[in-house]
Amino acid sequence: MTPALLELLRRVDTPTVCNAIEVAQGKRGFDAFTRGTMLCSAPEEPALVGYASTAKIAAVAPSTEPPEVIKARRMDYYRAMAEAPKPSVAVIEDTDFPHCIGAYWGEINTTVHKGFGLSGALTNGVMRDLGDLPSGFPVIAGSIGPSHGFVHVQEIGTPVSIFGLMIAPGDLIHADRHGALVVPTDVIPQLEAAITGLLATERLVLDPARAPDFDFARFEEAWAAFEKART
Repeated sequence: MTPALLELLRRVDTPTVCNAIEVAQGKRGFDAFTRGTMLCSAPEEPALVGYASTAKIAAVAPSTEPPEVIKARRMDYYRAMAEAPKPSVAVIEDTDFPHCIGAYWGEINTTVHKGFGLSGALTNGVMRDLGDLPSGFPVIAGSIGPSHGFVHVQEIGTPVSIFGLMIAPGDLIHADRHGALVVPTDVIPQLEAAITGLLATERLVLDPARAPDFDFARFEEAWAAFEKART
């Protein structure tokens, strides 16, 4: 991923990237995206882009492992996040889903992860402390809640599932208030051109539709140009 592509990905929304991947692939049917409605802590901020640094947590019940094991794994988790290749996204599966109660992502944890240089967090679990989370670290979560429960780390660096999307460590993630997707590795070299071309094609319809003299005749003309550009 080049710096130019990274900057472009941060400027566009996830539906645009979803469409652009199909443009790059030359067909419809791309399906590596989340299902269902997710929540975004900062919908006005740029999209969340980075390589997945994964873990699994639980919070409904206390861990049955010895306290020293839990503490050691917690430090291993933070070390892994701090050392993750940047740009990186913390992708955390709450194994209590769909009955998650533990707000892993609050003011302290988001601030720590931002300090480590991560770009944000993606989780099927819970976030809290809305209004106190640091800027520049969006959280895309499954729900909002007040408590941390008995939250503890179960696994580090393993594949995870977030709202039906399977994510492996190192996958390139794009996420915003619409949800998240995994960018296929083979389309990355073509993705910048696909996005810029897609945006130009969409303007063939959007610009006339926003003009004061727009009517059905203008629509027919614009749509014909739009369809021609897509073939």
